[in-house]
Amino acid sequence: MELIRADSLRKHFEMRKAFASDHSILKAVDGVNFSIYKDSIFAMVGESGCGKSTVARLVLRLLEPTSGSVFFKGQDVFAIKGKEIKNFRKSVQIIFQDPFASLNPRRTVYDTVSEPLVIHGLMPRQKMKDAVVEIIGQVGLGPELLDRYPHEFSGGQRQRICIARALAVSPEVIVADEPLSALDVSIQAQIINLLIELKKKTKISFLFISHDLRVVQYFSDEVGVMYLGKIVEQVKTEELFDKPFHPYSAVLLASAPKIVTKEEKKIERVVLKGEVPSPIHIPPGCPFHPRCPKRFEPCDKIVPELKMSQGRLVSCHLWNPYE
Repeated sequence: MELIRADSLRKHFEMRKAFASDHSILKAVDGVNFSIYKDSIFAMVGESGCGKSTVARLVLRLLEPTSGSVFFKGQDVFAIKGKEIKNFRKSVQIIFQDPFASLNPRRTVYDTVSEPLVIHGLMPRQKMKDAVVEIIGQVGLGPELLDRYPHEFSGGQRQRICIARALAVSPEVIVADEPLSALDVSIQAQIINLLIELKKKTKISFLFISHDLRVVQYFSDEVGVMYLGKIVEQVKTEELFDKPFHPYSAVLLASAPKIVTKEEKKIERVVLKGEVPSPIHIPPGCPFHPRCPKRFEPCDKIVPELKMSQGRLVSCHLWNPYE
């Protein structure tokens, strides 16, 4: 069952210079398509600034798109009003990158987790405390913590509180925007294992935004690789890590630290030359061609389309020759 579908999603920002009449357009997201199905995890990876977090905010309707649509169970998210918006907010929740910044320092754990239950009218007051205790128990926290404030917790505990807040309304989809990047490595493992257990129990779907390929390989079912606002490769996770098609995907995988055993093949490390082009001045042809180690004649002239090739979507002239 398809829960979320992004259709030709674009978000362009107008960039004005101080004391100048001219302006430029920053193409943060430029024609993105993907679907998230029930009980599945769709991950988006790429360098900082490629548009991953902007996609997350568009899916949540925290930003209005320049063009394109987001559908939730076939309903256009940007066309709904009133009670339908409230139902959408209940069904699609978010876990933010920085757990300390996303928690109100003046609200206790009880206040934080009970608030969504109050807003959506899901629990009578007399049963609220028992419900909150049950919810925080799902993320490994005890009832003795209910009256504590965010500053009294570690980073991992704060993220558990954020996860509990998202789970409180029994959502169908959780958008996790870099939920591990502010945590220590040992705590990251605990949180990702917690998310896996919760998915097994509740069948929640995830849009998982990350730059950590080790976590993506362990956690996701399908991956969309983004570069300068576009998805350049989209495929099942195990197929991407077995054999990346797009040169940018191959570079990302080669850059991820990995302990290689004798039985495993060593990944050839490729060093990219040059900087990431500005999303305001995207180069002609393939956006990746100025840094691509495999570029050839059409790459700097013709924009490759995202097409199916050998069972996956890939935007590269190597796999989809221009006709």
